[in-house]
Amino acid sequence: MGTNNETTTQGLDDLKLRCEEYYKIGCRFAKWRAVLKIDDHSGLPSSLAIAENVRGLARYASICQECRIVPIVEPEVLSDGNHSLEKCQQVSQKVFAATIAALHEHNVLMEGILLKPNMITAGHDYNSVAANNAEDIGVATVITLMRTIPPSVPGIMFLSGGQSEEEATINLSMINQIGAKFKPKTPWALSFSYGRALQNSAITIWSGNVENVGKARDELIRRMKANSLASQGRYIPGSSKTSSSTATKSNYIAKHVY
Repeated sequence: MGTNNETTTQGLDDLKLRCEEYYKIGCRFAKWRAVLKIDDHSGLPSSLAIAENVRGLARYASICQECRIVPIVEPEVLSDGNHSLEKCQQVSQKVFAATIAALHEHNVLMEGILLKPNMITAGHDYNSVAANNAEDIGVATVITLMRTIPPSVPGIMFLSGGQSEEEATINLSMINQIGAKFKPKTPWALSFSYGRALQNSAITIWSGNVENVGKARDELIRRMKANSLASQGRYIPGSSKTSSSTATKSNYIAKHVY
C-alpha cells in the first residue's frame, strides 16, 4: 500500500517451522523471489520497495541456513518497460548491493547461498534494434556483479527474464567469455536457473500428448547441453539444432507472475 503497484513477498512468520519440516522430507534448497520494477516516470523502484524486498530476502536466507537448507536468493529487476541497458545496470547495481548488505546484516553465510539475479538488459519496450546486443549485455552484467557481489558467493545462477531460449543461452555464454577475460577474472560459477528459456520448446513439442514425450525429452536435453556449454563460455550461436520453432521466440510476458 502507498506505492505505485510495487510488491513484496510475504510468508516469513512460520517459515522456520516449514523449513524444518521440508528438511525432514529431503529438501536441501529453497528459493525466494523479490521483484523490483523500473519506471523513470514514477521513480521506481522506490527506496521502500528495495529496502523491504532485500530485508525479506535476508530473513528468508537466514532462516533457511538455520534449518540447513541452501537459500537461492533471487533479486529480480524486471525487464518490463522502455528503460535502457544503462538504466537497468544502474538500478540492478543498487538492488544487488542492497541485497548483499542486508544478507551481511542478518549474518547470512555467503559461502552457503546461491544468487539468482537478472542479467543486465534493456527493457522489453526500449526502442532500439541494438538494445540487447550480447556483448553489451555480457560486459554490463559482469561489471555490475564485480562491483556488488563478494567472491565468497559460490555461484550465480541467472534467470532468463523472458528471453528466448537461444537468446538466454547466447547471453550466458557471452557473460562467461567476458568474465574469463576480465581482470581480475570473475570468481563465481556463472550458470543458469531458467524456467521458460529451458522448458518452453519441450512443453510446446509435448503439448500434453503421451506420444510426444520422447521428442520433448530430447528437446529438453538439447537445451540443457546448450546451456551447459554456455556456462563454460563455449556455446556457438545456432549450434543447438532444434525440432521446435519456438527456441528463438521471445518468452516475455508483460507483468509476468507465477
